[in-house]
Parts: sequence; C-alpha cells; structure tokens
Amino acid sequence: GQEYASVPIGKPIDNTQLYIVSRYDQLQPIGVPGELCIAGDGLARGYLNRPELTAEKFVTIPFMEDGRMYRTGDLARWLPDGNIEYMGRIDHQVKIRGYRIEIGEIETQILKVAGVRETVVVAREDESGKKELCAYFAADRKLTVSEWREALSQELPGYMIPTYFVQLEKLPLSANGKIDRKALPAPEGSVQTGAQYVAPRTLLEARLARIWKEVLGVSTVGVKDNFFELGGHSLRATTLVNKLHKEMNVDFPLRDVFRYPTIEAMARAVAGMEEGTFTAIPVVEEREHYPVSSAQKRLFILHQLEGAELSYNMPGAMLLEGALDRSRFEEAFRGLIARHETLRTGFEMANGEPVQRVYREVDFAVDYVQAG
Repeated sequence: GQEYASVPIGKPIDNTQLYIVSRYDQLQPIGVPGELCIAGDGLARGYLNRPELTAEKFVTIPFMEDGRMYRTGDLARWLPDGNIEYMGRIDHQVKIRGYRIEIGEIETQILKVAGVRETVVVAREDESGKKELCAYFAADRKLTVSEWREALSQELPGYMIPTYFVQLEKLPLSANGKIDRKALPAPEGSVQTGAQYVAPRTLLEARLARIWKEVLGVSTVGVKDNFFELGGHSLRATTLVNKLHKEMNVDFPLRDVFRYPTIEAMARAVAGMEEGTFTAIPVVEEREHYPVSSAQKRLFILHQLEGAELSYNMPGAMLLEGALDRSRFEEAFRGLIARHETLRTGFEMANGEPVQRVYREVDFAVDYVQAG
C-alpha cells in the first residue's frame, strides 16, 4: 500500500472541488506542494464585515471562465492515489538570505529521518535582524548536526537546511494541543555537534573562541567544534574574517574558513601567517566636486553619444505580493538615498573636465503605472 510521510487529509467530497496551485496560480502536478484552494456549492460568500480579507481569500478561479475559490493558506500536495497530504501553513513561508522557503517542506524531510517522532521548524531573527532557520525535534535517539546535514543535503538545497538543530524530549504544546512556538528555547547552547568538548589550550585558541562566540551568538565553543555546525554560514564566515583582520591583525582568506573550520585547525593556520595591520580607508574631506575615475570618465563619454546613452542601464523586475503601503515604500527608498552618497551623485562639467558632485538632497518619487 501507499506509504505516507504524514497522515493524508483525504479526497474532495461531493460538489466540492479542491485545487493545489503555485504562487503564480498554476495547477501543481502530483507530488509538488502548493496552496490548497476550495471551490464548489458549499463555498461561503466571504468574511462578515471584512471586505479586504474577503477580497484576498475569496478569488476568481484563474484557470476557469467563472466561479470562485477560497485560498486556505494551507500547503498541500496531491498523492498518486488521489489523496491530499497536508504539509503545514503557507504563512510559514519565510525568506532566508533572499530565498523564499516553505517551512512545511523542510519539516516533511525531517520527519523522514529514522527515529524522529515530531518536529517544528521556525525562522528566528539573530541580533542583527537576519533570519535563521532553527529545527526543533523529538526523536528516539541522539542525532547530531553532522548527521542532520548529511541526511537533509540529499533532499534539500543548502539554503533550506536549518542553521540550528535542537533536540528536545518532547515539543511544548499550548492549551489547544498545538505546538507552542513561543515556548521553544533559544537554539544557542543547545546544539549537539557530536564533537567532544575541548576547552581552548593556548592564548590564540582562546582569542579565536571569543571571536567565534560573538559571530555565532553561542555561549560555549570547543576547539574541535565545526564553525558551520554551530550555525555558521558564508555570511557569518565573512564577518569572522573581518573580525580576525580588525582585532588580531590577521589577513585570513575567506576560503580558509571552509578549509580550517575548527578553532584547533584555524589556530594552526593563523600561527603560520604573517601579521598584517588593519587599515581603514580614510574618508576624503568634503568638496564642491570630486574628480572621476577612469571607468566613470569612459561611461560619461559614452553617455554623451547619441544612441548609446542607455547602453549601461540595468533594468530589473521584482514581484511584490499583497497590499502595498505606498508611503512606506517610497520612504524606504528615501532612507537608502539619504544613507548612500553614491545614490546622490551626479556628473557635470567643470573647467572642461567631467567631475562628480554629491548632492545633499535629491528629488525622488516612485511612478505608478496600471498594467494590462
């Protein structure tokens, strides 16, 4: 018979149609997750006194001439036998390092690992506001981060593998029997890397351990722990390299964080390097205008040629879903423009030479066009 990763929620009943659609409102094939939508005779007209929510959830069926369907907000997929498998809430979609991720898909893969009884994956914000995936699970045996990475890397891309894995006796439940996400402990300090704890033995290892704790946000680090199994990733590796440069005067290459991912190995590598002094780029004094670089001069001249003035424009399109607060949208751009001088820089001629001028303020407004 059919084996299920989780309990299926059945098939549509009489006079009811179920659709599983992608975020672009296309029907999903068997086995591919999407949003579960309901249509048919029993469909309600909408939410009482909630016109915005009604308009968002009760929509016309995009692949039919008429009819309306209700967006449930549930992530599901068709099984080959005609049943539907529930995979969690779509509002558990998150963006991690620029990738849109379905948390339900990660939980489904975790549940396939032998011995795992239950799991929940949440997106937690670190001190800098960046989101990290954290997997909490209860299992019949001890599982280490290295085991998890090995198991999940067969099924999931790297950006969907959680940064933290926290094993609990059982997941905390709220009064209504659902998993209480607020009661889940912070992941730091509860990560099982599988490495034996060995305290720093030299002054260099101790200095590296202190920097690692700051970068990773963990309370204890052993010299045999792996940077990437304690929650490190390429962005944190970059931060680590910058701190080594600034605080220890060591010009440690980023690729070497991947080659020497333990404090023990990193200390040996650092000991063999010459110290390089950290030098900050000096800030130039304010002037009315500044000389242009060779590359800027070339582009400035190209811009003057008829027919070539748009050659280096870089168009792009981005899809925003949901209601758009226009004033906050524009304010975000104005904040960026105020912060970055490059966005307030113009080019003009002075004494027959092209120069660049940094303006204190620039006019900015977003143009809105109705498509279709």
